[in-house]
Amino acid sequence: MLAVAIEEARQGLAEGGIPIGAAIFTKEGILISRGHNRRVQQGDPSIHGETDAFRRAGRQTSYRNLVMVTTLAPCWYCSGLVRQFQIGTLVVGESRTFQGGVDWLSDLGVNVIDLDSQECFDLLNGYITTHPDVWNEDIGEEPETAVAP
Repeated sequence: MLAVAIEEARQGLAEGGIPIGAAIFTKEGILISRGHNRRVQQGDPSIHGETDAFRRAGRQTSYRNLVMVTTLAPCWYCSGLVRQFQIGTLVVGESRTFQGGVDWLSDLGVNVIDLDSQECFDLLNGYITTHPDVWNEDIGEEPETAVAP
């Protein structure tokens, strides 16, 4: 499942955007949707990888048995999406770069699985090194206060 999210992250990078990808699966592993961060490409600050995959999934009668897979721990905005729609499982590629709301979601009963993927870490941190201003914008930090990992 993480491989799909990584493919999306790489596609976002190839488009000139931030390499964060996501996908939504059934608990049986059937792919429902996939997406990637398109903030830079579309000039829309709300198109994070998780929200892109969520929008592409279309309406569902329930989200509780779905699995959201993302290359990076979701920010508070995307963590709110997981909480609001009660997505039952969140698979995180890595949370070393950015912790986001994973502890909060776990405390609320979401099954959070952090894979600590070196590939995900290297992909994003390579981008952060070359585009720290875009990264700081993405996580809502002022340039002078933001700290790169």
